[in-house]
Amino acid sequence: MNFSEVLKQSNQLCKVSPDGKYLATCVQYRLVVRDINTLQILHLYTCLDQVMHMEWSSDSLFILCAMYKRGLVQVWSLEQPDWHCKIDEGSIGLVSSRWSPDGRHILNTTEFNLRITVWSLCTKSVSYIKYPKACQKGMDFTADGRYMALAERRECKDYISVFVCDDWHLLRHFESETQDLAGLEWSPNGCVLAVWDNCLEYKILLYSLDGRLLSSYSAYEWSLGIKSVSWSPSSQFLAVGSFDEKVRILNHITWKKITEFEHPATIVNTKAVVFKEVEKRPVVGSEDLSIHQLTMDNSLFSTQSKYEITQLPTQVPVIKPDPDRANPKIGVSAMAFSADNRYLATKNDNMPQSLWVWDMQRLGLLAVLEQTAPVRCFVWDPRRPRLALCTGNTKVYLWSPAGCVSVNVPVEGSFQVQSLFWHCSGSSLILLSKEQLCLCYMEAEEEK
Repeated sequence: MNFSEVLKQSNQLCKVSPDGKYLATCVQYRLVVRDINTLQILHLYTCLDQVMHMEWSSDSLFILCAMYKRGLVQVWSLEQPDWHCKIDEGSIGLVSSRWSPDGRHILNTTEFNLRITVWSLCTKSVSYIKYPKACQKGMDFTADGRYMALAERRECKDYISVFVCDDWHLLRHFESETQDLAGLEWSPNGCVLAVWDNCLEYKILLYSLDGRLLSSYSAYEWSLGIKSVSWSPSSQFLAVGSFDEKVRILNHITWKKITEFEHPATIVNTKAVVFKEVEKRPVVGSEDLSIHQLTMDNSLFSTQSKYEITQLPTQVPVIKPDPDRANPKIGVSAMAFSADNRYLATKNDNMPQSLWVWDMQRLGLLAVLEQTAPVRCFVWDPRRPRLALCTGNTKVYLWSPAGCVSVNVPVEGSFQVQSLFWHCSGSSLILLSKEQLCLCYMEAEEEK
């Protein structure tokens, strides 16, 4: 592994272009575009205010920068740096902005979710979509970019509209059988739309493209319900994480549950490997300490860590949630399938220091990574079964079926990894601290 120099960024705004050639970062009101290989600055754009959201168009030719406080969106072109576009939503305000899949339309959601405005960069025309619902995930596009599903709320009922993205005409409009719709997501093959209710009622609904209800699933009643939903890349599995600390796997043929994964406080499964992070602090003498205070050299105090395999049975650290507070820290809040559909990684909120990896071939627990600090972020390599995670310290951790490794980020000063994401080729990782970023280059492996 090799590491780049440290670069500046603000608000964790750092994105690799969809074609993998460029790295865009925002520093306050400036947008910087670099070559991903050399990190040389190619373009420097100045926005009208501090950027709150930044996004590449699907063809990597344009970049959208949103300034929500001002109700402004600016669009910049890589091919023609002098060309620019400014969209002002005015007094109606702006809470979110995003590209359509064709990279030529921008969808702006106004304050109080009064409407969605669709702006065309080609014709400068404007369309309006009324009654969008304010919820966790109320809009989603199919992977091929042909259709958009939108959750709507009118007359105290939930509705779903399916639009054709070519000309934004309405394909289907139907009432959803939810009390208070919390989110919707297309399957990766674009054939099925999963819709789920808010946490007060466990209900997940599966609709076809023409609005037919294919199936409805509810695991239990009268208790906090669904917390997270994730499709497998092949669309064969739908994983549903809930407040009862379980993940239920639904199959794509009957939409019935085929198994459920529990997160027990005591691991007794002999087929699972528990990797425990063990820290080793360097011994520092008083002479070194005075030198450190003068030079502020971080490497003197960098804590080394390694993984040790724990003997089973073993206890997993559990935090008891406060029952009097809203949104209790309990249940499965994050899940991710590997690109080859073989593995599923999950995080249970009342076991924040543990990451669970499940084998989807034999439908059982494969590994548990027990960290010394709560897991902040975990992401699968888009090309091979390799999982990267961070815990807000100076290290990046990697898991693969071959084992686990802990790597210290060797940069000057304190670089605490808050989040990370993979380059689309899987050849590098982009690590983000509070106000900086660093690239971690993987050594090329021979494809087996």
